[in-house]
Amino acid sequence: MTAGEVHRAIDAVWRIESARLIAGLARLVGDVGIAEDLAQDALVAALEQWPAQGVPRNPGAWLMAVAKHRAIDHFRRSRRLEFKHAELARELQEQQEMAASAVDAAIDDHVGDDLLRLVFTTCHPVLSTEARVALTLRLLGGLTTEEIARAFLTSVAAVQQRIVRAKRTLAESRVPFEVPRASELAARFASVLEVIYLVFNEGYSATAGEDWVRPALCDDALRLGRVLAELAPAEPEVHALVALMELQASRLRARVGPGGEPVLLPDQDRGRWDRLLIGRGLAALARAEALGGVLGPYALQAAIAAVHASAASAEATDWAEIVGLYDVLVRLQPTAVVALNRAVAVAMRDGPAAGLPLIETLLADGQLQDYHLAHAARADICRRLGRHADARASYQRALSLVRQEPEREFLAARLRDLPPDVDPVRRRSTSPVILFKDDR
Repeated sequence: MTAGEVHRAIDAVWRIESARLIAGLARLVGDVGIAEDLAQDALVAALEQWPAQGVPRNPGAWLMAVAKHRAIDHFRRSRRLEFKHAELARELQEQQEMAASAVDAAIDDHVGDDLLRLVFTTCHPVLSTEARVALTLRLLGGLTTEEIARAFLTSVAAVQQRIVRAKRTLAESRVPFEVPRASELAARFASVLEVIYLVFNEGYSATAGEDWVRPALCDDALRLGRVLAELAPAEPEVHALVALMELQASRLRARVGPGGEPVLLPDQDRGRWDRLLIGRGLAALARAEALGGVLGPYALQAAIAAVHASAASAEATDWAEIVGLYDVLVRLQPTAVVALNRAVAVAMRDGPAAGLPLIETLLADGQLQDYHLAHAARADICRRLGRHADARASYQRALSLVRQEPEREFLAARLRDLPPDVDPVRRRSTSPVILFKDDR
């Protein structure tokens, strides 16, 4: 195995195992900042040893073992600072033996509870909303600051500062590593749900790297969502989020072609959709709706996903119903990205000429100028309208912004396939537009 292959293997393992390492260590040491440092020490050890020794048969277990030793060393250093007298050396040795056993027991516990504690800790009200989301994505999702910055359309430096300040605030405030009491749960849910769905989305459509999807991240988000649903059976938006994730996860296998290339929703082989997950998603949505009240943003998005899941083919999709749901969602959540989604749906219902001015208005407003999917959507609509020069310019702009390799290749292929510039020929086409990140 070449050095490059080893480093790619380390990156893949870290993406899968880092949250479990940090969560287990955080419960043990009671500080998420120290826990991340300990897990990073294990990663450094892998970077130093695996190129020479090879990737272990069970790399996750190898990282866990190193993390355990680092945790024991942490206890040892802490104890040496606290006890300075030589006569306490024997007692210290006994405590270290007990600490080693405690580490084994703590980290070998079921990881679900630890991950849930990590989510609630990093989403603590003592932090700003932006800090909660950034820190949880960093610690739970294993995302880099660059990936988080792209998700929030902000700078890397701003994300780094948020994370550093968040960890310092948690330590200074002595925030306990625990699931909050029942009386506090309601106030903590909104941020937690947002974080879980952002983690899911990073797995469903990665912001960068060589993989279009990362199913392990989707699995982590789904597991946390299901645990939350058990904790709060009367909260409709918890069940709605689970429904949304189940329905979208049902398409994971169909979203990637044989060579790892993206396969957009209208082109997917619906026979590869996971009918079990669709059934679970529809059941979770029904449960959310049965609890009553006004449908929240996750319930509306789940309802949109349910329309797609219920369509026998792309042509049979009820775009009128989808546009109607987006009409409600954009009033409830008036963001530029939601408005972009609605514009794409309008283009599918009424034709590209109806959707184009909506997208161009959003781009002119400036909020989506650095969002590559907005330019990709405009490019595809211009292509459908025969406005090839405009399509070419928008594809090029999208390519200058995209950081995800399979998506880059997909857009480059669309650009290469454009015919030479000719006079615009306006026509209605059933060719699919590029949908935004989660292909609702």
